[in-house]
Amino acid sequence: MATILYTIIYIRMNKVIKRILLIITLILTAGLIYIFTYVPSLSEQHGVVEAKLYLGNSDKQPLVVAFGGGDGGNDWARDYLKAKRDSLNKKGYAVLAVGYFNSNGTPESLDRISLDAISDTIMNIAQHPKIDDTKIALMGGSKGGELVLNLASRFSHFNAVIAMSTSHVSFPAITWSANTSSWFYKNHEVIYVPAPLKTISPALEGDIFTAHSMMLEDEEAVQNAEIKVENINGPVFIVSGKNDEMWPATSMSNSIIERLKKNNFKFYNEHIILDGGHVEPLTQFNLVYDFLEKHLPVN
Repeated sequence: MATILYTIIYIRMNKVIKRILLIITLILTAGLIYIFTYVPSLSEQHGVVEAKLYLGNSDKQPLVVAFGGGDGGNDWARDYLKAKRDSLNKKGYAVLAVGYFNSNGTPESLDRISLDAISDTIMNIAQHPKIDDTKIALMGGSKGGELVLNLASRFSHFNAVIAMSTSHVSFPAITWSANTSSWFYKNHEVIYVPAPLKTISPALEGDIFTAHSMMLEDEEAVQNAEIKVENINGPVFIVSGKNDEMWPATSMSNSIIERLKKNNFKFYNEHIILDGGHVEPLTQFNLVYDFLEKHLPVN
């Protein structure tokens, strides 16, 4: 009698457990569907850019427009880059430090950042009487590198590009849903490589390199999201660290040069590979000075 009773209880418990597991599975599935289909509203600060101009003493200074990466804020206005700003000023270059998200008055997240607004801001400031608006170089690292390639490939008034630890494609916005583009152009999202479900695990563990590598496995998406660097109206200089811990910058940078050569790019282009990680290009800044002095010289 006891054995029959235990069997009945066991069967009923199994049914309860199965129902609980089914409910949990349905909740998790619904949650994942929500996460990967939810589209956040555009920020109320959409199209707002923070820009700080640092001028030298000479007239007709070529302009170096400098962007930070995925941490946000206005990196090139910060004290830790002051020595590099000052050195560019001493060499005759004006520096425009641009914050495009998580900066004063700008959108909080790197989500559908307006390329048009950034370009307009730069060109308005470039009318300053001490600036030579025929010599404008864009410089950015990490997501800032991705940004400058997207800008220069769409606006011909930019005359040179320096991209450090960059990508060759556009990646998703840095939001919890990651299902919008990082960039916005003429009221449309720039095509990007989507983040598949399998990227959730490495992303939660902080393994951003693996997450980006997984995204790049989708060859068709990569082809669609590849930045059309052959449209850039001037020389292109790429620097990467071969031990980049954030994403495969060296292989992606090689893809940029391959695309330029395939399209018979008429301007100078070079990719220098350094020993070191994601921030290594900033420690080898003499390479940037050499590039500017050769390809965007001060009169």
